[in-house]
Amino acid sequence: MATASPSVIIHALLSLVAFSVAVAEAAAAKVPAMYVFGDSTADVGSNNYLPGSAVPRANFPHNGVDFPTSRPTGRFSNGYNGVDFLALNMGFKRSPPPFLSVANRTNKQIARGLLGVNFASAGSGILDTTGDSIVAMSKQVKQFDTLRCNISARISKEAADNVLSRSLFLLSTGGNDIFAFFSANSTPTAEQKQLFTRDLVSQYKNHMKALYDLGARKIAVIDVPPIGCCPYPRSLHPLGACIDVLNELTRGFNKGVKDAMYSLSASLSGFKYSIGSSHAVVQSIMKHPQRLGFKEVTTACCGSGRFNGKTGCTPNATLCDNRHEYLFWDLLHPTHATSKLAAVAIYNGSLHFAAPINFRQLVEDQS
Repeated sequence: MATASPSVIIHALLSLVAFSVAVAEAAAAKVPAMYVFGDSTADVGSNNYLPGSAVPRANFPHNGVDFPTSRPTGRFSNGYNGVDFLALNMGFKRSPPPFLSVANRTNKQIARGLLGVNFASAGSGILDTTGDSIVAMSKQVKQFDTLRCNISARISKEAADNVLSRSLFLLSTGGNDIFAFFSANSTPTAEQKQLFTRDLVSQYKNHMKALYDLGARKIAVIDVPPIGCCPYPRSLHPLGACIDVLNELTRGFNKGVKDAMYSLSASLSGFKYSIGSSHAVVQSIMKHPQRLGFKEVTTACCGSGRFNGKTGCTPNATLCDNRHEYLFWDLLHPTHATSKLAAVAIYNGSLHFAAPINFRQLVEDQS
């Protein structure tokens, strides 16, 4: 099968950005609700509500400097994250609110299965052993079960099943598990890498099955980008290069998720899915930065030390002026500009960026 050339892919990306912004601004919500699970790539403030000093947080400057009202929200970004932009493409204002912000008060829309909720927690992973003082993926699924029961009690189980089957379930996770594995063993053998990836994908598959059993039918997954090229890993490399082991683990994981999703769709009635490739988007930016409007793809906009990758984005960190020209916001996370481009590519793009269908096709599927 022929593969699109880089120039064709870049041109398509640029065209999509202009088109999608115009469409999103005038759109009504295309699904009843959006339920989000994952880590800091999707967190919009969940960790603000968790106790303890060990909790990963971003509810302080310079985070949020480009967010409406220029305030930090808990997003690891200078503005919106990828979930916000995907929500915007679906006709929502931005990501639904964190579950922990609405758990103890009644929101009529959410209680009727509309709008949705974001369960993502920075620092979490697919495995319960990943992260400290955070909301693990297994607990995020349990939180959704609690919400589902409340929705059923409010509008009836039959109505809840119907509205949930038409809603979008978005998952963005896996990077922290890979970092944790690498931290414990930076020179794994081929067999160790294979076993780790197999077990990680298997557990991810179990989380998908659990969500399916709770009523999810439209599953949108964001794969893991080449995390070995983030400013933090680069700061650890003697030559400032990408850390190959991390990228190898990422590729193996992404391949395993692709196979797992295909397997689930073949065995579970009504299971529909799309895998959005943040990996492909980041690779495109790193290979052709200037053609996509970027000038800096190795150093973080906000941070300190080598590549601004030694510490996170704190009030005392170095902050760049031309934030829209940076691939990375901090030591691990993308800028508002990167997230915007990624969401456009994943939502409306070709098979290079989302497969077997893109997110728009999944959202609009009525079968």
